[in-house]
Amino acid sequence: MALTVMWGTTFVVVKDALAHADPFSFLAMRFGVGASVLSVLTGRQLLAPSNLRRGAVLGVFLFLGFALQTVGLTDTTPSRSAFITGMYVLLVPLVMLALFRRVPRASSLLGVVLSAVGLYYLTGAEVGSEGLSRGDLLTFGCSVAYAFHISFTDRYAPKEGVNALVAVQLWVVALLSVACLPLVEVRVAWTPAFIGAVLFCGVFASALALGVQTWGQARSSAVRVAIIYSLEPVFAGVFSVAIGYEKLGVREWVGGLLIILSVLVSELGSVLWDRWRTREAAQG
Repeated sequence: MALTVMWGTTFVVVKDALAHADPFSFLAMRFGVGASVLSVLTGRQLLAPSNLRRGAVLGVFLFLGFALQTVGLTDTTPSRSAFITGMYVLLVPLVMLALFRRVPRASSLLGVVLSAVGLYYLTGAEVGSEGLSRGDLLTFGCSVAYAFHISFTDRYAPKEGVNALVAVQLWVVALLSVACLPLVEVRVAWTPAFIGAVLFCGVFASALALGVQTWGQARSSAVRVAIIYSLEPVFAGVFSVAIGYEKLGVREWVGGLLIILSVLVSELGSVLWDRWRTREAAQG
């Protein structure tokens, strides 16, 4: 959950950074910084065949998520983008079932539904009112990419030594972002605010955050992780309100409360289910 707080508070930082640079330049520098930091910490573990192979797969999905969301925003509204991106919470159970034959618990599925409804109210999105635009479709591709990234992280995450796997992912995203630079108008304004955003997002929102994600997924399920990640827009909204960027109405607060409820249902439901099974086994 601490991870979602960090990602939520970086929303405004990233928004301000993109006023000083094109998206792919920012992504290349952000992930390049994070990859460099982790590479120093991991040393030769970075080149282990398993880390290179698995990190490359995860890095491609991670890059697609960031790239499709960024391009999609040029042809859709921020609220629709936030809602459609958040649909990975519905897609993760389907991906896990289709690829790995893992059936989520009933409490997790209820949490997924509550989270999706909460996202709808929180973002204020009316996706069906005007039909699907090109940007909406690209953003849905972003949601699919994130769902696969979460699902494969669940499959690949090691109990120990996660930094090397994360470092490979970050290098893949940085290099693919550099490869996309010829496709856009490159612009970078080297202001103190932009440099600070690159360093903060590179070290904390990329290296540290993905490291925590990978470590946590080795000890949890992909579906529960997806539900917890849906808290990100809640913390982003709270942080945005706190610094005076926007105001939230009743609908947005109801959406945020539903997302928080979804996490509680998923987490407490799992605990109660485990206790019930343990008691039944003891009595049997």
